[in-house]
Amino acid sequence: MRVYFFILALLCASSSWAAGRCDVHAPVQQAQLKQVSLAYQSVGRSSDPALLLVMGLGGQLIHWPDEVVEALCKQGFRVIRYDNRDVGLSRWNQAPADASLTFELVRYRLGLSVNAPYTLEDMAEDGLELMAYLDEPRFHVLGVSMGGMIAQHLAAMAPERVESLTLIMSSSGAQGLPAPSPALIRQLAQRSAPNREVAIEQQADLLAALGSPQVHDDRQVLLQQAAASYDRAFNPEGVKRQIMAILAEPSRVELLNRLRVPTLVVHGTADPLLPVMHGVHLAAHIQGSQLRLIPGLAHRFQEPFKGALLAAVLPYLQSHRADGIGHIAQR
Repeated sequence: MRVYFFILALLCASSSWAAGRCDVHAPVQQAQLKQVSLAYQSVGRSSDPALLLVMGLGGQLIHWPDEVVEALCKQGFRVIRYDNRDVGLSRWNQAPADASLTFELVRYRLGLSVNAPYTLEDMAEDGLELMAYLDEPRFHVLGVSMGGMIAQHLAAMAPERVESLTLIMSSSGAQGLPAPSPALIRQLAQRSAPNREVAIEQQADLLAALGSPQVHDDRQVLLQQAAASYDRAFNPEGVKRQIMAILAEPSRVELLNRLRVPTLVVHGTADPLLPVMHGVHLAAHIQGSQLRLIPGLAHRFQEPFKGALLAAVLPYLQSHRADGIGHIAQR
């Protein structure tokens, strides 16, 4: 009986300790890199295996749900989330080159090459530089949407540094894959707004369009989320440059065929932006990869699907820990 109470007390203490070290409100800091100063947040102990989270188009580090970050940390990972260049609180060391999204979209539709101020490879280099800045020679990478595209480049550029790769709602960029509707593309490209109210309404509309038809979104919640993003940072020109980086990107199939990094691909069956075949095709071109399809998941971290996402991702990350330690999830 004494042993039982001792173990119970130990587990309770462990849960409290995990909650204390997994502070999702840890301060956001700046990493001075070659081209940019990246805003980042480190959640968890520096001695734990590092997990780099790479966000998608226009997304800020606050768009990683806190409960997801906390769950990853409680599995024994040092979770690092950051603002990509051109969004959030990240800043340029030198102003980027001028470019017109309207002009480059015309070139793209005509089948001509797109000239972007920077590439997805440049954005992958940012991630590698950030992890070097944080003295993390090896780490896990989890990218979502455009962040998954960046993560593919990162793993190809430095496979010796990547313990595992998780790609959520992403794509190989190959020709012939199903495209989103023209209306959704227009919403995605509509970034300028005359004032805060219009910008918030536009962002809430986009969030709704990216959601699952199985979920009824509360409009007020979407408006609150959009307002939080706007008030933290609003940089429509930066998002336009990220769009150009995506448009300028050729197919990554050859890169993926050469990739030899343990990889998990997670995709939703109701994704309106990158339909499910993008995930299937992506996994098919990465040797030894695993594919997890989540019924009903669209192109957002909606509440009803967070459990399914964690159920797919957490066991995979644990199975590829270099330290061989399997942590019990603290719930």
